[in-house]
Amino acid sequence: VQLQASGGGLAQAGDSLRLSCPVSGFDFSNYHMGWFRQAPGKEREFVAAIGSGSYTNYADSVKGRFTISRDNAKNTVYLQMNSLKPEDTAVYYCMKVVPFAGSWRTLGSWGQGTQVTVSS
Repeated sequence: VQLQASGGGLAQAGDSLRLSCPVSGFDFSNYHMGWFRQAPGKEREFVAAIGSGSYTNYADSVKGRFTISRDNAKNTVYLQMNSLKPEDTAVYYCMKVVPFAGSWRTLGSWGQGTQVTVSS
């Protein structure tokens, strides 16, 4: 299984970035996928998830600013991030997920993340 997030970089507050995560090694179209992030000195946290269909779910902190999407033909999950804030600074990861107890449980090992740094 490979999960390799990319598309991060330096941004200013209010800018947009689009993260991509091509995956391989499993039947992508049959799995829910999620984005998570980890800021320096903080626990890793949930950002967004998308079902194997079109269902989406977001953390309150990004709702209305971030959009998760997927392209099953390309085995890729995306995260469009608009109106970026300094508090969005973190390493972002994509993962397979399953719904669990009103939240999301990750499946497997964490892949390579991508750094997003937002300056004010």
